[in-house]
Amino acid sequence: MCKKGTLIVFSGPSGVGKGTILKLFKDDPELKIAYSVSMTTRKKRDGEIDGVNYFFVSVEEFKKAIENNELLEYAEFVGNYYGTPNKYVEDLLNKGNNVLLEIEVQGALQVLNKCPDALSIFIVPPSMEELEKRIRGRNTETEEVVLKRLEKAKKEMECLCHYKYVICNDIPDKAKDEIVNIIKRSM
Repeated sequence: MCKKGTLIVFSGPSGVGKGTILKLFKDDPELKIAYSVSMTTRKKRDGEIDGVNYFFVSVEEFKKAIENNELLEYAEFVGNYYGTPNKYVEDLLNKGNNVLLEIEVQGALQVLNKCPDALSIFIVPPSMEELEKRIRGRNTETEEVVLKRLEKAKKEMECLCHYKYVICNDIPDKAKDEIVNIIKRSM
């Protein structure tokens, strides 16, 4: 029987570079990372794959998952729903994987309430100006959505005290090294 894995909550404001950092360590076999795929009602972006980046579902399907208590956490953000399927995460943990939830702050706080022993890591930008530059640099959202993301980021930064670790993503390789060390110490 394999040892049950650790639940890792990896969070921070939109545009802070969570995905960039994650790409630098997620395939390290020593960490036994299994990436938890979230469910969402938002439209796919270019290059995203259903079941890899997200489980893309309709609003009706998402609401049914809520009603059936099938989500570890969920939230609505800028008109779309996002959530983490319970069974998917539990299956990965039971196989001995360290399951990484890359989720927004509202959902992360729900998970931390249900799973206080989870390893929680909050990523912060070097400054709010840099965060704005990164969000605008994506060129994927309207001005209205960009402004909503920036306003939400300010509120989310107030939640970093709920996390065990806070890492600044000034230099992604440096942030990655700090996170890898944290995960190795928790194994």
